[in-house]
Amino acid sequence: MTSSIQPGDHKAYMRLALSLAEKSPPKPTNYRVGALVVHVPSNTILATGYTLELEGNTHAEQCCFMKLAQQHGVPEEKLSEVLPKNLALYTTVEPCSKRLSGNLPCVERVLRLAGCIKTVYVGILEPEKFVQENTGRKSLKDAGIQVVHVEGTEKEILAVATAGHVKE
Repeated sequence: MTSSIQPGDHKAYMRLALSLAEKSPPKPTNYRVGALVVHVPSNTILATGYTLELEGNTHAEQCCFMKLAQQHGVPEEKLSEVLPKNLALYTTVEPCSKRLSGNLPCVERVLRLAGCIKTVYVGILEPEKFVQENTGRKSLKDAGIQVVHVEGTEKEILAVATAGHVKE
């Protein structure tokens, strides 16, 4: 779907991702995250996702990639063979580099698409509450994927992300 957001308006795309995060059920053990995949040259949103949108302990980025795989009729591992180049991933929270559930971390999912995803735009960096020493940013940069912090929505993102958490 062609976006009504102006090309390059990263803050507007981040606000859209935040609105997706708000759909995620509040739980004490998850961050509520929203994500979207945009084809930059055509300014087209290819997929959206949010935490726990799909069955299982799914993360927002994972939901985007699962939907894209279904749209293209391929397993998620083969997405890089069918997706266009020059994609951007917008995610309210930096992609995880470790999953305590045993699921494939989102950073590894993005790395499988290194030839397609050129930039990951993040609203906030991964808090170390669940994952100590997040090495994902370095892994992405080493693979030639830019990681860009979109400033200006951190307070709102953190409030949505941690809804349902026990306040200490």
